[in-house]
Amino acid sequence: MHFELWQWVLAVIGALLVGVSKTGIAGLGMLFVVIFAQIMPAKQATGVVLPLLIFGDIIAVASYRQHTQWRFLWRLFPWTAIGVVIGFVALGRIDDRQAQVMIGLIVLSLLALHVGRRVIKPKAAGIKPQNVAASVTARSAPRSGAATGQNDTSVWRAGSPDPAAKTVITAGSGDPAVQPQEASHGWWFAPTIGVLAGFTTLVANAAGPLMVIYLLAMRLPKMEFVGTGAVFFLLLNLFKVPFMVNLGLINGGSFALNLWLAPAVFLGAWIGRKILLRINQRLFENLALALSAAAGVKLLC
Repeated sequence: MHFELWQWVLAVIGALLVGVSKTGIAGLGMLFVVIFAQIMPAKQATGVVLPLLIFGDIIAVASYRQHTQWRFLWRLFPWTAIGVVIGFVALGRIDDRQAQVMIGLIVLSLLALHVGRRVIKPKAAGIKPQNVAASVTARSAPRSGAATGQNDTSVWRAGSPDPAAKTVITAGSGDPAVQPQEASHGWWFAPTIGVLAGFTTLVANAAGPLMVIYLLAMRLPKMEFVGTGAVFFLLLNLFKVPFMVNLGLINGGSFALNLWLAPAVFLGAWIGRKILLRINQRLFENLALALSAAAGVKLLC
């Protein structure tokens, strides 16, 4: 592939964001989709991006595999595989613009659903909306911390199904060590997210926001969030490769470009890991949602 300088600059930025999204901020996933769509046709971009995603997935799995919550993967992946097959059939029958609009509407609709649940449930529990962002309320006095010089405080995360379900945080850390708690969604939630994620990932490598919504709905802390997402996307992206080769979207030329961009993916993964270790849980969730929403709007424009 022959690129001009500005295209190479955007490609390197996109590859960096691939790495950061895999080990740090998941919501960045839609941003690199938009970037690569600016420098090449959208369908061609899906074939170029897929191997870069796999490079990032391998790094993320190596870094966070111990945090994987497998039960959330097994209920989702079969439905995602069905969505991939549907996307494979649809990719040859819709144009790039139709695919972009469809994905944007899906992403924004599900984001609205998730945000609505975050606002409505705390209100039903008697929590003031202005306190929702804080998401924690002290439940006991500090315990003795003479041995470590630290105090522990039991807190209740707003939106938890039961105020008795407590979380322990270390004073000053600002980041709860939350045990994963599944939100009360209907039977349709995992199948719907799975099929839509499979379809959107094959059409535009744009399943990231859908997975963000699913994992946030499962109330996973940031480390479990990233670890579970890493394994899911590695399995999913490897599953997609034969379909992309069959469509001619992965070939010798596209893979040569992947090799040139691989160092940027690795650098981005290192940067993302540093970010994740320092970012607050609530900020992490809000940033992922905001970036996914912005990318969904961009797809509609």
